[in-house]
Amino acid sequence: MIIAPSLLAANFGKFAAEARRAERASADWLHLDIMDGNFVPNISFGADLVKTLRLQTRLFYDVHLMCSHPEILLESFAKAGADQIIIHAELGDQVSQLIWKIKSLGKKVGLAVNPPTAMTAAEPHLSQIDLLLVMTVNPGFGGQPFITECLPKVQQAWTWRKERGLAYRIEVDGGINFETATECARAGADTFVSGSALFTKPNMKGALKKMRALVEKHRRRD
Repeated sequence: MIIAPSLLAANFGKFAAEARRAERASADWLHLDIMDGNFVPNISFGADLVKTLRLQTRLFYDVHLMCSHPEILLESFAKAGADQIIIHAELGDQVSQLIWKIKSLGKKVGLAVNPPTAMTAAEPHLSQIDLLLVMTVNPGFGGQPFITECLPKVQQAWTWRKERGLAYRIEVDGGINFETATECARAGADTFVSGSALFTKPNMKGALKKMRALVEKHRRRD
């Protein structure tokens, strides 16, 4: 089980220190949300920040591009130190070419599905990806409440993986706290992006340890 604190919930005035804090807390990955103000109604940060943070930790950098034109950003984020780049199934006909490009850059590939989007949008690409991200809030802002109706999507991702003998990770992102992480683990998730539930805790290491214990205990095994 992978726990990935989301930098979007960190102290924006202390990104380097916050990244190091996540590493000291024994996080598995660091999740970085890249927003362009177009695909989602918000702007976050760019490749230069990722490049700066790459010098601060050895964490696996899980870079989520919530962008209308990720093709113009892939190379810069790859060079900045992304380990995995996630694009969106909502980009339709562009997805296959984007997956190819990310792989050509030597990076792992993730594919995200927003709450209103049917899982069938991701289905044609399952054998080509390393991770399937089920968004459990509408992307663009941190601190939103978990959308329970997304749990069947997690179950579907797990069923497809088992039936087809695939190996992609199943990630959830949005409103993930101790309770909702447990629900997602029961549904089949194995990778958990959590922002406020981790970065706002003075004892982040303790919070992370608690979340990991909960999802390990309740992970889907059938």
